Amino acid sequence: MNNPRKQFGIAALQLQLAEADNLELLLQRIQKTKLRFPWVRMVVLPELALRGVGVQHARELPSPEEQAFCRSARELGIWLVPGSMYEKCGSAVFNTTPVINPEGEVVARYRKIYPFLPYEKGVTGGDQFVVFDVPEVGRFGVSICYDMWFPETTRALTWLGAEIIIHPTKTDTIDRLDELSLVRASAITNQCYVVDVNSCGAQGVGRSIIVGPEGETVHEASVEEEIIAFEVDLDKVTRVRERGMKGLGQTLKSFRDGKVRYPQYEPGAESAAYRQLGVLKVPE
Repeated sequence: MNNPRKQFGIAALQLQLAEADNLELLLQRIQKTKLRFPWVRMVVLPELALRGVGVQHARELPSPEEQAFCRSARELGIWLVPGSMYEKCGSAVFNTTPVINPEGEVVARYRKIYPFLPYEKGVTGGDQFVVFDVPEVGRFGVSICYDMWFPETTRALTWLGAEIIIHPTKTDTIDRLDELSLVRASAITNQCYVVDVNSCGAQGVGRSIIVGPEGETVHEASVEEEIIAFEVDLDKVTRVRERGMKGLGQTLKSFRDGKVRYPQYEPGAESAAYRQLGVLKVPE
């Protein structure tokens, strides 16, 4: 009998999206993906796929759009991570990723911890890490775009048990190649899968990437629209973490067993060097 942990299908949708209301398009593509790849059990969309950039799009959650995604997940019987959307909460706006289970329930909402400041203006950073379990499969973590530039975020998720990091992205700038390096480094140093899905067209430059726990590229997309359907092997994550990458580095065990105390994480820690960097602002 096959081990069900080896048979979890994910589809990352690198879609050509306008800076407009994309809800109906997204729902259609989710449905078409499930019809074409019936073995897919989770669908992931890019960051801010719903409407693109602009805090004026913020809605309190649950919103009608989030509820539409919930209906789609329930009807198709899939896990759905519909990218992210701007969430209004009192006077604050967060960049938030819902996680929806096959019953159409929102089981978690992750608020981007590191908004892309100083450019992502008007967005407040979250302060909670999010992991969730897919029964009989494994534990997933969520981060959004700029979060991955801070290695502490991915390490925190794997510390909490994440074996796969779902990472919606919206990159329309010239640093996409640099981000690909970060994704590979995050996967190999944390011995996990990273599912990094970007948009294309008006919203992004594409080049989504799926990386495995030994730093291997499962797939790197082009700059055009792609439906990236693949399977993850959670038993491989277990083997790599137990035996080491290629039978070598066992980074998570070494981190667990290390006795070092990092000065930057001590209570009340300050850095004279960092203070000299000046104000966080758009370059003039």
